[in-house]
Amino acid sequence: MPTILIVNGYRFFFYSNENDEPIHVHIEKAEGNAKYWLEPDLEEAYSYGFTTRQRKEIRLITANNQQQLIIAWNEYFR
Repeated sequence: MPTILIVNGYRFFFYSNENDEPIHVHIEKAEGNAKYWLEPDLEEAYSYGFTTRQRKEIRLITANNQQQLIIAWNEYFR
């Protein structure tokens, strides 16, 4: 489970066995967790335990670091 990024307490990571899915990232903080597809478009797959404000913050952080996350995915899985 490589951690790619930590911002404002949110941990952005991949599960090591998910290379058969499209490029995505998992996010967790405290009891909350979410998953975002990174390609072809940035899209929330799910989000549990986060407030609306936190979900907006996660989306912004993910969008601002989308290319870095895609590069990290490709380096790890390919």
